[in-house]
Formats: sequence, C-alpha cells, structure tokens
Amino acid sequence: MTRETLAVLGAGAWGVALANVAAQGRARVPLWAHEPAHAAALAKDRENRKHLPGLPIAAAVAPTGDLSCIRRARIVLAVVPAQALRSVARAARAHLEEGAAFVICAKGIERDRRHFLSEIVAEELPQARPAALSGPSFAADVCKGLPTAVTVAAEEEALALTLSEEISTRTFRLYRSTDLRGVEIGGAAKNVFAIAAGMASGRGLGASAQAALIARSFAELTRLGRALGARNETLMGLSGLGDLVLSCGSAQSRNFAFGQALGQGAAVKDASGGKLTEGAFTARVLVEMAQAAGVEMPIAEAVDAILSARLSVDAAIDALLMRPLKAES
Repeated sequence: MTRETLAVLGAGAWGVALANVAAQGRARVPLWAHEPAHAAALAKDRENRKHLPGLPIAAAVAPTGDLSCIRRARIVLAVVPAQALRSVARAARAHLEEGAAFVICAKGIERDRRHFLSEIVAEELPQARPAALSGPSFAADVCKGLPTAVTVAAEEEALALTLSEEISTRTFRLYRSTDLRGVEIGGAAKNVFAIAAGMASGRGLGASAQAALIARSFAELTRLGRALGARNETLMGLSGLGDLVLSCGSAQSRNFAFGQALGQGAAVKDASGGKLTEGAFTARVLVEMAQAAGVEMPIAEAVDAILSARLSVDAAIDALLMRPLKAES
C-alpha cells in the first residue's frame, strides 16, 4: 500500500517516537522542531539525546525548523504541548492543505479558555479535519518497537479508519473511534490522576492505597466523561482506563514522577525536574469543568489544591481519608 504523505509537528520524545512509526513504509517524514538548533542537533546526532538516548531516529525522518514542511502532508501529527497548540496551529494555517487530517497527539485542556484541543483546531485551522491519538504508550517503548496499542478518534468514521490504516504498524496498533471528545477527556484527566498516584507513591502509602486510588480516579473520570457526553466504551478503553493504569503505575510517566517528587517533599516549582507535566496545567481547568457540570471529583480537587499551595500533601491525604463513607456506585 502506498501511504499518505505525513508530517510531524513537535520533536520531543513522543514526536520522535511517532515520526519513527510513520517512517515505516514512507520515503520521507518531515519532523518539525520549534527550535532550529534542536532540529539541527537531531539531524546531526540522529537521536534525541536528551529524552531518548541511544534510540536512533529512522533514516526517513527529516528534522527541520521550517513549518512549511507540512505543505504537502495529507496527515499531520501535532505532538506539541497542549498549551502551545493554539499558537502552533495558527502559524500552521498558511501551510496546511485543505482537507488534511490534523491529529492531536497531546493530552490536555487549554488552560486560559477552557477549550478541548479539538476545539482549538476547529477555530485555528478551518481547513483541517481534526482527530486525536491517545492511549497507554511510552515514547521509549514505541521507539524500541515494543507492542503498543492506542486509540485514534475522529468524528468521521471514514477518517478514523483511514488514520488507523495509515499509521498502524505491526507493533503499533491503532483502534479507531468516533468519540473524539471521550478520547480527549480520558487523555487530559489521566495526567491529573497520575500526579495523585505519584504523590501516594512518594509518601509510601503502599500498593493497596495505590490500587484504591486508581479505582477511585477512574470513578471520577467516568463521572466527568458521562456528564460531558463521552461513551462508556471509550472511558473503559485504551484512551481511558488503559492510559490511566499506565500513567498511574510508573515513574516513566512524567506526571507520576512529578507527583512522586511532591510526595517526597519537593516544592511544586522544583518537582518537574525541567520536564513538561501536562497534568499541572490541566488540574485547575479540569476541576472548573467538573464544578460547572455538577460533578464531584475530590481527587482532582486535592491535586489542584496542592499545586495551588492551598493544601499540603499530608493535609490532602487526611482530607480524602476523612470523607464520608458512601455506596461505591
């Protein structure tokens, strides 16, 4: 099969991993980096030495600092931070072809305007066909060719099918969905809950507490998802429960590692270690959305209170433990 032309926006760990996936069966895959110096280093070293040391960039991947690299792409994978998506999409408008698929690969909600990322694409790229790729996946695993399964969602069934066929490889499998909003909710919320799981780990609360926290986090995600129109099967699927379990169980997750550092006593400003933690940006807006929908999310509220310095980690744990006993459902 001759594959559609494809370009990747964003040359962090996940951008490089997806570019390597896309390079299978394609002669050339442009990989845009925001900093020209970073693009030059990737082209010279043929690896992302900071985030994926020792894992080579595929020969077909062409790092560049020129955003016009997307001009002939029928599929664009947008792997830029959620809070930067609007500015990148706006800059890409002049270069994107009419009808091109613009696949959001970040997980978050716009903090200032409280917009889902697909809403940003609809506003800034009217010529695009929005989609989202999300699910349980670590960049290093994907670069190593380890088996990974994620969800690709678009409101049009035909587009979701095309993307699943165009991006899937033997070890990177895409399951399709038309529940775009449900996939976005799962990806954004799990980052916040991963911070909570990391804090529990950092405090040494034990495996039993960890399991309970993941289960109750999923209950919160489900309540919010249903209130915002997500389908149950999406919330139970790869982009919901699957991604939650992965992110809440490993320090490979930046959000988990951030929470773990907080649990061990690090200050909020120092806990990320200079790495992007989308959940820190998402917590407040997630809580605001839940309140507007009349949905109770005590774990998300506790994370937001800690990040806003309204509660200490220990006080938040005490508050959750002292909540009234109630029926599980």
